Amino acid sequence: MNTAAVRGHLREVGRNGLGAPLLLLLMLAMMVLPLPAALLDLLFTFNISLALVVLLAGVYARRPLDFSSFPTILLLATLMRLALNVASTRVVLLEGHTGSDAAGKVIQAFGEFVIGGNYAVGLVVFFILVLINFVVVTKGATRISEVSARFTLDAMPGKQMAIDADLNAGLIDQEEARLRREEVMQEADFYGSMDGAGKFVRGDAIAGILILLINVAGGLAVGLLQHDLSFSEAARNYTLLTIGDGLVAQIPSLVLSTAAGILVTRVSHAQDMGSQILAQLFKNPKSLAVVAVVLGSMGLIPGMPNLAFLGLALLCGFGVWWLGKRQKAEVAPTPPMAAPSETPELSWEDIPPVDPIGLEVGYRLIPLVDKTQGGQLMGRIKGVRKKLSQDWGFLIPPVHIRDNLNLAPIAYRITLFGVTVGEAEVFPEREMAINPGQVFGKVEGTPAQDPAFGLEALWIEPAQREQAQMHGYTVVDAGTVIATHLSQILQNHAHGLLGREEVQKLLENLAKTAPKLVEGLVPEILPLSIVQKVLQQLLEEGVPIRDMRTIVESLTEHGLRSQDPAILTAIIRIALGRFIIQCFNGLEKELQVISIAPALEQLLLASLQTASEGGGLNMEPGLAEKLHLTLRDSVQRQEAAGKPAILLVQGVLRPWLARFVRHAIPELKVLSYNEIPEDKQVRIVASVGS
Repeated sequence: MNTAAVRGHLREVGRNGLGAPLLLLLMLAMMVLPLPAALLDLLFTFNISLALVVLLAGVYARRPLDFSSFPTILLLATLMRLALNVASTRVVLLEGHTGSDAAGKVIQAFGEFVIGGNYAVGLVVFFILVLINFVVVTKGATRISEVSARFTLDAMPGKQMAIDADLNAGLIDQEEARLRREEVMQEADFYGSMDGAGKFVRGDAIAGILILLINVAGGLAVGLLQHDLSFSEAARNYTLLTIGDGLVAQIPSLVLSTAAGILVTRVSHAQDMGSQILAQLFKNPKSLAVVAVVLGSMGLIPGMPNLAFLGLALLCGFGVWWLGKRQKAEVAPTPPMAAPSETPELSWEDIPPVDPIGLEVGYRLIPLVDKTQGGQLMGRIKGVRKKLSQDWGFLIPPVHIRDNLNLAPIAYRITLFGVTVGEAEVFPEREMAINPGQVFGKVEGTPAQDPAFGLEALWIEPAQREQAQMHGYTVVDAGTVIATHLSQILQNHAHGLLGREEVQKLLENLAKTAPKLVEGLVPEILPLSIVQKVLQQLLEEGVPIRDMRTIVESLTEHGLRSQDPAILTAIIRIALGRFIIQCFNGLEKELQVISIAPALEQLLLASLQTASEGGGLNMEPGLAEKLHLTLRDSVQRQEAAGKPAILLVQGVLRPWLARFVRHAIPELKVLSYNEIPEDKQVRIVASVGS
């Protein structure tokens, strides 16, 4: 099999997620199965190469986050080195009596060449390497990791606020803000992982000392008791092999510890370490000039190594001259640049459009709308838009979400065309327990009010959810509170969201299935503005416009006789009567209604006839207040019985009474006699003014 095919198989293994399990199986095999000396040589060489590659990758990484996989690599390299220690220990104890080459050429070279075959020297060198690794490099890197992790976590809120400030100031866009937030999260995760990875390196250094002592004692026992070697011969063979094995393991360990220290001491600038050090160390030639003078003075003292000191002094002097020349070249006057072009005049593109629907959140609510942090509010808002679009019959505009540092951290604000229509505060880490009116038992929490319907509520801990539900509360999270509030506001202001562009889209969609029906409506019969006003009035009165065919047929039939939106709306309501009743009363055959006593009805008709044009009902304040109170009592009785509250009046009075009760009693629906289908049975359950 050729090399390309092998690489292809390795890539396929990596894509299938088998790389890590296979590597762990290989480590386990090294601990359990005996390995030949030649294979040990190959694995030790690979271990040293891996340590050097990791060190150079850390040196050339421009930022610590560019090597974010370092903690995982450090753990795997440590486990592989310990597995090699176990494998080499087995070979040393089994074959050490045959000579110093029993465990392979690599261990033999480190035991004989590096320390000159003297195991006393080897022990001293080994313990010095371990002390350097454990006391100096590893301890310092671990401490830096701990401090960096703590300060990174403490600085996260400030960094998030800085990103939000740049976003609000227009310095960055939403995508750039998202990338910066991800980088802040990755930085915290990286330094937290490095804090834990440093413990592996310290444990590895301690394990190296213990393995050396155990191997020396075990080798002497095996050589003296099993192979009848003399003490000097057993000490030479097994101790040299053990020290060679320890040096082969400790040198890569020291290299990896150095790589960890380099990585955690890096400053997060997009610049490699070599360029960063040179730029800062030799930025000022004066420091190098002082060093040249000091070295030259020491080189002139008799008895000192004059050649070495004077040579370095000359080298530093040359560096001072070269740096000074380079800095003069950098500050040399540059040719005058062309005068900057004049600032372009303002245009209409410089005026940002007003968002039809806006949602502004405080900085503590950002995780609710950020998908990368597990926020689900975006998905819920899309669900709200989809449901309302299907219910009302036209496409609800997108909701533009932005953070606003001027708001309280837990506050949010809903705007329509730049005007605030709702605002409240929510606790993202808690849940709202809403009192629907029938609760039993007490639940501890912070008193609040449901922003959508004004019901009494409590902010409780998530652990209290089941307890609150058992007591009859409706428990929802903060995202659901905001989504429900937004849904209620959009329902109440649906008529304001229907513009001419949406009306044109509705007519175009109807023209795909009924082209002749739409063809002669706009502008031959009615202008588009009149059609828009009629549809807006229907929505304002709570009538969906899903049945565009019936609406357009009524407009086409009656539009030539009148272009008054109020008259056309009343005609369309009669055509949609069955649909309107189904929306309010479902499929019930009997329709329970509230009526107005004949005397009061005659009084209202008289006030309507004497009112000035466009003035509406001209009622005395006392009569209006009494009518409100009586209607509210009747509505409450209907709601207690689980029935819809419907006021049935004459067609002339219906628009004015609907406007009269719209804001004070929004749950009361006002219908005219003409809107009731013939197959519905009407039963009067209350008479107002009798």
